[in-house]
Amino acid sequence: MWVLGLTGGIGSGKTAASDYLAEKGIAVVDADVVAREVVEPQQPAWQAIADRYGKDVLLSDQSLNRPWLRQKVFSEPKERQWLESQTHPRIRDSIINQLRQAESPYAVLVSPLLFESGQFQLTQHTLLIDVPVELQVQRACKRDSNNEEQIRNIIAAQMSRDEKRAKANDIADNSNDLPHLYQQLDSLHQTYLKLAQA
Repeated sequence: MWVLGLTGGIGSGKTAASDYLAEKGIAVVDADVVAREVVEPQQPAWQAIADRYGKDVLLSDQSLNRPWLRQKVFSEPKERQWLESQTHPRIRDSIINQLRQAESPYAVLVSPLLFESGQFQLTQHTLLIDVPVELQVQRACKRDSNNEEQIRNIIAAQMSRDEKRAKANDIADNSNDLPHLYQQLDSLHQTYLKLAQA
């Protein structure tokens, strides 16, 4: 299966891009969705987390208390390493599984941390949805009603825009409206169909 890795920072429009390709019949695997699936109640990673941290880490419906867990792992690097050792291999296995089952001409792996996580190694080609940082902040604040400081911290924790631009095979500019993005995607989609056939 020929796999396109699609990435971009918070508020860049990754979802708009992957939804558009999905409408064209392309199978999309979203790393964020997979990351949530592997820690659903009764899954092995969920069990390991519950065993390690006890009732503090669980909400009344048995799902993870994400704010509590985030606080824990960001204040204690060893705990973050342990958590990643439980989740990352399972996320990777699930992504590989889902990509293998794709029946479209090519598949898309959407991952905000495509380069940082090493998930780009599961792809043949990469596409960055790119917007200036100030626009990212503006869009993400509006969409998630997060405060600006939180959004800037997330951006600062990720690979810089320049580094992503240097690593990506293709770049789609999403600083304009959606029709402008779709126009670029139409052209790229035709390229990807040819590359996948080759």
